Amino acid sequence: MAELKERLLPPKPSFATATPAASNPQEPSAACAGHRPLFQGMDFLGLKKRGQGRRSWICVDSTTGGSQVIEVDKFTMMRRCDLPARDLRLLDPLFVYPSTILGREKAIVVNLEQIRCIITADEVFLLNSSDVYVLQYVAELQRRLTAHSVDALAGGSTPPDCLPFEFRALEVALEAACTFLDAQVAELEIEAYPALDELTSKISTLNLEHVRRLKSRLVALTRRVQKARDEIEQLMDDDGDMAEMYLTEKKRRKEASFYSDQSMQGFGCIGAGVSVSAPVSPVSSPPEPRKLVEKNLSLARSRQEDSMKSSGNTENVEELEMLLEAYFVVIDSTLNKLTSLKEYIDDTEDFINIQLDNVRNQLIQFELLLTVATFVVAIFGTFATSFSTDLVGSRNLYKLACLALKENWVKFTKLY
Repeated sequence: MAELKERLLPPKPSFATATPAASNPQEPSAACAGHRPLFQGMDFLGLKKRGQGRRSWICVDSTTGGSQVIEVDKFTMMRRCDLPARDLRLLDPLFVYPSTILGREKAIVVNLEQIRCIITADEVFLLNSSDVYVLQYVAELQRRLTAHSVDALAGGSTPPDCLPFEFRALEVALEAACTFLDAQVAELEIEAYPALDELTSKISTLNLEHVRRLKSRLVALTRRVQKARDEIEQLMDDDGDMAEMYLTEKKRRKEASFYSDQSMQGFGCIGAGVSVSAPVSPVSSPPEPRKLVEKNLSLARSRQEDSMKSSGNTENVEELEMLLEAYFVVIDSTLNKLTSLKEYIDDTEDFINIQLDNVRNQLIQFELLLTVATFVVAIFGTFATSFSTDLVGSRNLYKLACLALKENWVKFTKLY
């Protein structure tokens, strides 16, 4: 019993029987030398370093349209784009997240199938990847930015109906995601319809397994398309989320507010200098001019910002809503294709079930006939068994009769 206790109970801590030699900090104790980590095989320090390590990003500039590859760590990107860590997890290729479009204070986080990027008012950051759709996104965005800069230089001013940079980058991302999903659906249709027709003509285990795999792919693809469609629809239904997404306007307002604060501070300093040199009446002291100036300027600025928001936000929200609605129609059409394919699969399954039910009914009829025949044979066997003794006796009598006839015939021939 004592040995079993010693094996099951944990060992006593080493400090309970510490020696002076073991208390020396320069000499490690035997307990420390034999210490093992609690979770063996898990390098948490390595995982932490990998999560905080540098990553390669493709940066596309809004003014020149040029792209460059930069290497920054996670915290630098968080400070640069003013994003929380949970938003950057959406872009991590190690995780699988559904389609998401998030509008933040200084950036738009886009996770649409193969396109995972951060859009700011001045640049776009994509994880450096050799994926074809990522390279096509960068090339298409650069082409549109170059064409826009050429048109701006030729016309001398920006056209009034031109979208801001963040909306153009978002449009390219939506176009790439819709193209990718539509290509997946077209590939599935090309493979599914002939397989279903072949299964209708010939029901076999191989064809059934092929159709089962196709149906699994259909369910997974429908889930992805449905999530992207719901994300766009949810964004269209919320004006606040759409208002958060036009970053150029917010940046311009912030710069205007900064310049107005600078002018207000300069005007306040002038007012403060005048108030210092002016004589003060001992009877009554008027309010300070600086506070009045700051109050009036803040009220005027707040009214101006409210008027700008009420006049400009509706137009920009409508502009973004029209952009999202165009791609909502595209992805809804893709979802309708998947729905039609699912209905065709369901019709094929119903047809196969009808055929199998017909074969099953024929087998049941054949089994019933076999049962009736077996019953009849059993009845005859029963009668034959019960009368087997009488049959043997009649056979003996027949033999005796035959012998008697033969003897009589011989006698008759001898007489005549």
